[in-house]
Amino acid sequence: MALIDRCNRTGLMGRRREFDVEKALDAALCVFWRKGYEGASYTDLTAATGVERPALYSAFGNKEALFRRALARYYERYLNFIPVALAQPTSRQVAAHILRSAVELNTRYPDRTGCLGVLGGLAGSDESEPIRRALIDARANGEALLRERFERAKKEADLPETVNCAVLAAYVCTVLHGIAVQAKAGFTHDMLAAVVEQSLSTWPVRDA
Repeated sequence: MALIDRCNRTGLMGRRREFDVEKALDAALCVFWRKGYEGASYTDLTAATGVERPALYSAFGNKEALFRRALARYYERYLNFIPVALAQPTSRQVAAHILRSAVELNTRYPDRTGCLGVLGGLAGSDESEPIRRALIDARANGEALLRERFERAKKEADLPETVNCAVLAAYVCTVLHGIAVQAKAGFTHDMLAAVVEQSLSTWPVRDA
């Protein structure tokens, strides 16, 4: 019995994890991107990852923990255009880079159009409220970064003195989120790109 206990503690008699955790996480990300948090069932997740539910629990914890890991990977791998945009020399270039990149990303994969960060938890049950709040907070953080960047642009005389930077950041985010919703609804890349150019055509500029 002592030998059995010792083997169990060291994993010699337990079932070893025989799958690639990183690949499983990527597969789960695609499921959440396509179906959202609540729409993704454990059947969907196990089918996509090729990993049974107990092994998923062992590797990632529960469904909420798996989604949070997938969301972090999504921001890291797919929204890396955001810091590039914030480094652009003018406020209009900042907005243009974000919106054009969003159009490209949201229409890149026919099987998972839209944005995981926007569409992942728009609505759901009381049990999924922590996920919905996490997504709201993530979007709010992004909007705050935009506001700070526009405030700097205002100080640098890139934007008119009359511009409300909080409203301007909210405007860009509203267009950004609308792109995600319409991409999910089937809008083409060309149509969404035209919408972006229309929104940029009214960008506030400082008088010479």
